[in-house]
Amino acid sequence: MKPIEWTRRSLFAAAAGMAMAASLGAPALAQTPPGVLVVGQIAEPKSLDPAAVTAVNDFRILVNLYEGLLQYAPGTLEVAPGLAESWEVSEDGTVYTFKLREGVTFHDGTPFNAEAVKFNFDRMLNEDHPYHDTGPFPLAFFFSAVEETTVVDDLTVQFTLNEPYAPFLSNLAYPTGLMVSPAAVEAHGDDFGRNPSGTGPFRFGEWRSNEAVVVEKNPDYWGEPAGTDAVVFRPITDANTRVAEMLSGGIDMMVEVPPTALSEFRDESFNVVEQAGPHVWFLILNAKEGPFADKRVRQAANYAINKEAIVTDVLEGTAEVAAGPIPPAFAWAYNEDLDPYPYDPDRARELLAEADAEGAELTFYVTEGGSGMLDPIPMGTAIQADLKAVGLDVNIETYEWNTFLGEVNPGLEGKADMAEMAWMTNDPDTLPFLALRTDAWPDAGGFNSGYYSNPEVDKLLEEARVATDQDRRAELYKEMQAIVQDDAPWVFVANWKQNAVTSDKVENFDLEPSFLLLLQDVVKN
Repeated sequence: MKPIEWTRRSLFAAAAGMAMAASLGAPALAQTPPGVLVVGQIAEPKSLDPAAVTAVNDFRILVNLYEGLLQYAPGTLEVAPGLAESWEVSEDGTVYTFKLREGVTFHDGTPFNAEAVKFNFDRMLNEDHPYHDTGPFPLAFFFSAVEETTVVDDLTVQFTLNEPYAPFLSNLAYPTGLMVSPAAVEAHGDDFGRNPSGTGPFRFGEWRSNEAVVVEKNPDYWGEPAGTDAVVFRPITDANTRVAEMLSGGIDMMVEVPPTALSEFRDESFNVVEQAGPHVWFLILNAKEGPFADKRVRQAANYAINKEAIVTDVLEGTAEVAAGPIPPAFAWAYNEDLDPYPYDPDRARELLAEADAEGAELTFYVTEGGSGMLDPIPMGTAIQADLKAVGLDVNIETYEWNTFLGEVNPGLEGKADMAEMAWMTNDPDTLPFLALRTDAWPDAGGFNSGYYSNPEVDKLLEEARVATDQDRRAELYKEMQAIVQDDAPWVFVANWKQNAVTSDKVENFDLEPSFLLLLQDVVKN
């Protein structure tokens, strides 16, 4: 039986059988066949259009269907050739010329060439492009410096920037830069996200909402063929259910293992994989209105929350307390002189008294799970208790991940005082530029959902992104971190070491610092 036929006919029956067995208290006996890798994802993808999504949960699927001009070299965040074999940069840092790989086709049989590259970037960046309305494209910010994309010849494409932009190459390797088939976008329009076509080692099979996304080995792939016949991505939003499915054989791999469950996989039947990467878990504070409009109250929240206890007791030591908006994984840009806010409830009470904010009522958005969110409900409950201990009355509202993003990303104004959030990034510029600048407020298309604004921070970030000297960029980022830590637009909680677990039938799997799930070389016995 072909893998796609197995997944269609048997996967969902097997899952249902496991659920029934569990409800009857019987051991689940579901097994997955050789050549088909079943992955337990943390949520349903929002879309399979790489330009239209923001969550690592979605990107983990997409990097197996699509490729970009560049990619990250294995085990690093250094850029390497992808669909572009080589590139040159002008002396002034504003013109990038890429030589494209020959003989590459999209899954729909159409050629990958310079015209396809131009289509992808024009679609994202030009409002008058005929397929710009297939968006929105929330991370088009990554390429806002691109003034023009030019087809030099069939296999040469050139980008002209409006000014030097230091993260440009890194952003091309990020999933927002994955190349989609122009013909497929033209054929499916707004529905392209359900009918994806890329150049990757796997091609789209089917998407059964809230059940599975299935991808198959691409027989016409230009590079080394995939090691499995198919991959099934199953959305299992409840962490305990994912763990149970992994233990019972219903899935072959799960990402973001709850810290409390890691010990259950420390035997010869499973392989636990860990990898450090650039991650920040924080609380967005509504600095525009309500109690957190006062800097003293924001600082009080940072002092009131026992982050060391969260990292030790809730996260079982799988993370470290965060000190600011740039994670230590970016060693060259990280400000080592900054210490995390200490746990000091007495100081928190003093600041609340100074701000006349004792007894303030706060609405707190918490998610059930999501990309990099660790153990968000227990973490939210611990945070609620710590704030209550200093006199703040916190009401938690809990949402499913995609619903949560739909509430938080448009901004907290008129809705909430604080919200959980986590980012995994590819460059020290990414998170602060998209979530801390004044020009990144939600109404401007950014992710500054708490409406933080400091002109000095804006100036430092704008200068850092055009600085071509890394030492100068580092100075600017370190200065920015000191200001942001003092302003406390967020509660800085944790920097996490990512993890995954596989069954002993899975070979050749490694996690990447990018937090992406690259499955081309994986073998399922």
